[in-house]
Amino acid sequence: MAEKKSLMEKAMAAAKKVITKPTAKKATSPKKVAAKKVTPIKKVTSSEMKQFKSYIPKKNEKYMSKAQLKHFVKILNDWKIELSHDIDRTVSHMQDDVTSYADPNDRASQESDMALELRNRDRERKLIKKINDTLRLIENDDYGYCMQCGEEIGLNRLQARPTATLCIDCKTLDEIREKQMAK
Repeated sequence: MAEKKSLMEKAMAAAKKVITKPTAKKATSPKKVAAKKVTPIKKVTSSEMKQFKSYIPKKNEKYMSKAQLKHFVKILNDWKIELSHDIDRTVSHMQDDVTSYADPNDRASQESDMALELRNRDRERKLIKKINDTLRLIENDDYGYCMQCGEEIGLNRLQARPTATLCIDCKTLDEIREKQMAK
């Protein structure tokens, strides 16, 4: 009976959260904030992700010099570590957040949230694979050159998308072909 009561209390608490209207936050004193010591899980958006330092080439520096390659290796490794931490955080969050709601709407909402979270993590898993492929290109001295035409991709494009494998012209042509095939 105690278990049922606690589940019922959880369901009621969840219902109250849904029903109550958000109110303006009151200013709290620093003492009250320190006394709470509750750290909610914060979802990181792409705009809050770590911004990587731009590479400024030296005068007469050769394209894809050792310094440039080292810069992109650092960016890719840092990005991979950040994505791995996000995946680990999601796994632990989903394990901790396993709650069986009595209300079918609450259950459906929880399942759709988890499905969305899993879809995002799957995209990040694919991005980690792409980062690993890019690191292999760097090891083979093929990084920074277009896979279709062999031209330089360019530092600015690589700065914006370090996993780019096509120059801007070839990528534009690919996108035009995709649009034509979709029609």
